Amino acid sequence: MNGPLILVAYGLVLFGLLVLSLHRAWLVSLYKKGAAGVGNNRGCGAASREGPWPLVTVQLPVYNERFVIERLIDATCRLDYPRDLLEIQVLDDSDDETVELAGRLVRQHAARGVRIEHLRRPGRSGYKAGALAHGLRRARGEFVLILDADFLPQPDLLRRLLPPFEDQRVGMVQARWGHLNAERTWLTRAQALLLDGQFMIEHIARSTAGLFFNFNGTAGIWRVSCLRDAGGWQADTLTEDLDLSYRAQMRGWRLAYLPEVIVSGELPQSVRAFKNQQARWSQGAVQAARKLLPTLLRGDWPLRVKLAAAAHLSGHLAAPLTLALTLLVFPAVVVRLRGGQPWSLLVDLFLFIALMGPLNRYYVETLRARGQRIWPAILLYLPLVMGLGVGISVSNTRSVAAGLVRRGPAEFVRTPKRGAAPRGYRARPGWGATVVELALSAYAALAVLYALAHGLFATLPFLLLFLCGFSAVAAGSLAEARSGRGLRAPS
Repeated sequence: MNGPLILVAYGLVLFGLLVLSLHRAWLVSLYKKGAAGVGNNRGCGAASREGPWPLVTVQLPVYNERFVIERLIDATCRLDYPRDLLEIQVLDDSDDETVELAGRLVRQHAARGVRIEHLRRPGRSGYKAGALAHGLRRARGEFVLILDADFLPQPDLLRRLLPPFEDQRVGMVQARWGHLNAERTWLTRAQALLLDGQFMIEHIARSTAGLFFNFNGTAGIWRVSCLRDAGGWQADTLTEDLDLSYRAQMRGWRLAYLPEVIVSGELPQSVRAFKNQQARWSQGAVQAARKLLPTLLRGDWPLRVKLAAAAHLSGHLAAPLTLALTLLVFPAVVVRLRGGQPWSLLVDLFLFIALMGPLNRYYVETLRARGQRIWPAILLYLPLVMGLGVGISVSNTRSVAAGLVRRGPAEFVRTPKRGAAPRGYRARPGWGATVVELALSAYAALAVLYALAHGLFATLPFLLLFLCGFSAVAAGSLAEARSGRGLRAPS
């Protein structure tokens, strides 16, 4: 065991995680400065728009969404907007019974006077980005609203999202995500808090501070001239929304965010589906960083904007850093103990507090923005969020590595939606990550026993977090594999 090398690696990993944690603290401070201004703008709606309403195209990209396609099309056709100024495109790349369901629904609504069409392609080239680009070539609208299959728009959505476009510099307006099933399981509760942090804290911080932020793939509306000026939809990353957002802002367009406008969607209800989603987002963000950061960092934007963009695009590096910390903390403890430096283990406790402090504040502010009582919610939610972040670090690390080394487009693995169906898709479980998670659970358990046997209580917070996180995610994956529920649909 090379003691000095282990300690150096341990220190570098902790430093990297500390930088990411402090970035969260900075976002919270920006949020608190910008939240008052956002609050003063709440309530803007149709009355704040001057002039006639524009022609809008609504795009519904779907692939094998038999459980949710009916509610999606029905809700979209209920949008309160002039019929002659609204067209709806069902961009259907499905190869299951979704095709028949969508076709029947489109014919029914078209017979009632809705301008809606069912668009099919010969293949899935470019996946979602390819479908959106295909629809855009036929779109007549000045603006394009995009809704994923599991999102349900309120009837007044268009009237509330369009007013900011009175500013000709605004190229996109994003609504806040709500959640249709946040209280369904421990997993959906944790996901809801993770996403609420992004939409209630980060988006407000970035948008009010003049930093780059991003369209989230759904529940947002684009000015078509902005979309085309930025280069259109491109399929060379798995996060076509993030890629386009940055390209548009680098061209000088402004992106607006309306946190008071909420569009609710469905959270993945299985560990497998959640890991697939997070892996896609992780790989896509790294691909976007490789693609965009060289140009952005050479540009003439302010240094704070460049640094914030770099932190934003590289945030998923937390996964490999977390995995590295899991592997290093035990040998780092042993090295220091054998070297006669047990006092130095107190550093671990201080570092744990330093790492968790900004994260705790971030989620405290998220809970406060939700209007929840802080202490009961912190005790319930924070362990779930922290443990989940640790538990998915295996699959996310693999995706980050793929994003760093692979060039060109990658397979887009969709997140299955269940709607009101009692069961999800059935398919082969992904055993690779689960086996590693089980091994890391056993490794963390041995480390905990070692720490207890030697009275090394200062290291227990790290070790217990790793043990609980990997054990919970592995147990969830195994339970789903056994029951056959919630697994990803065949591509």
